[in-house]
Amino acid sequence: MKSEKSMIRDYTEGPLTRQLLTFAGPFMLSNLLQNAYNLVDMAVVGRFVGAAGLSAVSIGADLIHLYTFVAMGFCNAGQVIISQYVGLRDRRSVSKIVGVMFTFILGLSLMITAGALAGTGLWLRLLNVPEEALSLCRGYTVCCTAGLFFIFGYTMISSILRGMGDSRRPLLFIAIASVLNVVLDLVLVGAGMGAFGAALATVIAQGASFGVSVVYLWRHKHELGFDFSPRDLIPDTANLRLLIKMGVPMMIQSIAISVSALFVSSRINAYGVTASAVTGVGTKLSMVASIVTLALSAAGATMVGQNFAARKFDRVRKTITDSFLIGSAFAAVLSLGIILWPEQIFSIFNSDPEVLAMSHAYVLIAVLNYFGWACRGPSIALCNGMGFPMLNFALGIFDGVVMRIGLCVLMGDVLGMGIRGYWIGSALAGYAFFLIMFPYFLSGRWKNHRPPTVRTAA
Repeated sequence: MKSEKSMIRDYTEGPLTRQLLTFAGPFMLSNLLQNAYNLVDMAVVGRFVGAAGLSAVSIGADLIHLYTFVAMGFCNAGQVIISQYVGLRDRRSVSKIVGVMFTFILGLSLMITAGALAGTGLWLRLLNVPEEALSLCRGYTVCCTAGLFFIFGYTMISSILRGMGDSRRPLLFIAIASVLNVVLDLVLVGAGMGAFGAALATVIAQGASFGVSVVYLWRHKHELGFDFSPRDLIPDTANLRLLIKMGVPMMIQSIAISVSALFVSSRINAYGVTASAVTGVGTKLSMVASIVTLALSAAGATMVGQNFAARKFDRVRKTITDSFLIGSAFAAVLSLGIILWPEQIFSIFNSDPEVLAMSHAYVLIAVLNYFGWACRGPSIALCNGMGFPMLNFALGIFDGVVMRIGLCVLMGDVLGMGIRGYWIGSALAGYAFFLIMFPYFLSGRWKNHRPPTVRTAA
């Protein structure tokens, strides 16, 4: 029994707010470290290579995010399924879904890598990469694409552990990657390898993190009930169908949002390398807001999943409410910082006078983005925690197509607001999840939804 507690944590009992903060804390540090080494890539390249390198890393990273969102869709689905099985006290089904995730997600990573490498040139043309940054962006993108297997693998294992209530080990894995990435960035980029050096540093660091995470699962395979044997790697049909049923809408949701962001990026890139660099820095700064809100969202999804499966609706409601209040407080602190010191913050990445001058125009956009994240986090936690695939799909289309692309075209093109219109339209799209999920949450109709794991486990 002691070994079971070391791998699986029950959040259906006990002081919920403290549990949420304790569980989300390592998530926050993980997100902080992950954002830190992405920011280090940009800061080092921006300093050594200049605005063209900064633009290349920013655009290349956006494209890689599109591929990783495929992994995140299925990994998030797996995390929710595991959390609901934990809430149902079904250990046998937990081990089955782990085997399904290993076989399906790692196999999928190899297929996507092959297709992505073949399509790199087409993507870069569609994204209107500035001519000065084109060769740098190609090298960065190809190198990162070759390492997708490690990204998929690390994301998968982290989701398995988080679904069982363990957010500390994923923090350790990302800490290893972050430290190694910073050291290699300084060595490789400083040695003249430019944006390609930053990409190579990232791939090596992610490979090391994945290796350590596999070793950890291997050493605890008996507690997990999964011993990496060929028998365990043969997908259980019922759980494979469940993973695909829940994962595909989550994947489409993420891809729709990512593709719409790439669409906006392609329009902004047409304004030149300065506009591209400012947008890239602004996007990365907005991701800082996700450090807390995505942590609360991921932790909240597991806690909602367990309590929703156990039909403890008061704990579901409090999880969502606490997540929103904490995220909003963090957004307020970030907003104050960007309002008071826009140039100082942007100068961390690039000291070009044109970039710093344009930073003032981005202040309002940053504030909108910060609070958009605060609203989005709890909305995603409720939707994912319930395991409601079609709602995920609808939200992704509404956010990516209707809101982001629609508002950007309206403001940027129809109303003639140019780059500022694209910025504002993209920022307002961040509230799409909240506009649907908040009324749904208040109505209480979510209580009538049946957890998808109940039928599968039966």
